[in-house]
Amino acid sequence: MKSRIARVALSGYRLAGMAAYPFAGPYLTYRAVKGKEDRSRKLERFGYASIERPRGPLIWFHAASVGETMALIPLIREIRKREIHVLLTTGTVTSAELCRSRLGNDVIHQYVPLDIKIAVKRFISYWHPDAAITAESEVWPVTMMELEQAHIPQIRVNARMSDRSFARWQSHADFAETIFNKMSLVIAQSDLDAERFRDLGAWPVMTSGNLKGDTDPPPVDQELLERYRQQIGLRKTWAAISTFEGEEKIAGTVHNAIKARNGQLSIIVPRHPDRADAIEAQLKEMNLVVARRSRNDVITPETDVFLGDSIGEMGLYLRLTEIAFVGRSLTGEGGQNPLEPAMLGCAVLSGAHVQNFREAYQKLLRAGGGRIVRDVEMLAKAVHYLMVNDNERYKMMDAGDRVIQDMRGALSSTLKGLEPYIAPLIVTAKLMPRNVATG
Repeated sequence: MKSRIARVALSGYRLAGMAAYPFAGPYLTYRAVKGKEDRSRKLERFGYASIERPRGPLIWFHAASVGETMALIPLIREIRKREIHVLLTTGTVTSAELCRSRLGNDVIHQYVPLDIKIAVKRFISYWHPDAAITAESEVWPVTMMELEQAHIPQIRVNARMSDRSFARWQSHADFAETIFNKMSLVIAQSDLDAERFRDLGAWPVMTSGNLKGDTDPPPVDQELLERYRQQIGLRKTWAAISTFEGEEKIAGTVHNAIKARNGQLSIIVPRHPDRADAIEAQLKEMNLVVARRSRNDVITPETDVFLGDSIGEMGLYLRLTEIAFVGRSLTGEGGQNPLEPAMLGCAVLSGAHVQNFREAYQKLLRAGGGRIVRDVEMLAKAVHYLMVNDNERYKMMDAGDRVIQDMRGALSSTLKGLEPYIAPLIVTAKLMPRNVATG
């Protein structure tokens, strides 16, 4: 009876999507005006391809946003070494730009189709991937149903399940099982994540570790880096990165609290650069002098805040400091990835709401590479303490580097788990003539 109810709920979800289809165009246009969609590629969201499908084996990778895209890049590069074509879909403009800058023409990029049957069916019929690999936690029921009907293996890599998501799925256990048992394989970040996926009906499930530990450090334009280092001079710096609404004001408050003692430059990198105008206005209300990266503003001795409102330059901002507060952890929920700052030699600070990256933070905290702060006052004290205590800062930086080295290995474990799916494709790829496309 319960399984029948779950199937009815799934059918209801699919019908709701079909009913909403006529309104999808205006909705995407509205998002394009807000800078959240690429207007020139809107048809991709309806499943229409904008490029020819290459002949031969092709794996469809999907990453919801920047963090998931970063995690998939090393795995994608390994797949491409095996001469298998890669189609990468993303859901945001920023992740599309990251794909272009990091992978170039080595992969085919498309925006992910809306989770509506007509769009998904059109997409799958055209691309007909040999396998679909998704990252981390995103679930699209219609897409999963269509892949199952097309007999295309569905694999989740670097899989994680937050406390909130797990509780929500558990409250609809039969519906969850109907969804998660469609997965051919789940490769989880941690034993806890693996257990949660099994509880929800996924099988088989294995644990690999976090792919983000195997990513390369974010790149940087060396000429640009040296220019900003010269502008900053001998001033102390700290950064608040991947900040969410409310955390920029916290960073400004921290700056004012310790400025008289340190004369520091504060670097603020919002998670969503489209909020930069509002953030600048808020900081100016706090009597702070702001230089913006998007305007190529010069950092002068009078500059209080360097606002990193650009896309794909985290490698620049983190190389300008040795202290990084990671956002979405004080005013937001879930946290953001602490491994990038640790990888680039930063002492890591964070609020307590980091459940989406629990294992990474646990490793950093146990090793001494990270610290949790409860509020703005504690953050100000921690930033000041690390600025004036070189030995403590260096100890945290070294501990973070050790954690990164210890976490490496998830990529090889993931490839081993994927071997039954990619081995036949490697053979097929080697037998295919090159540079031939379908019409």
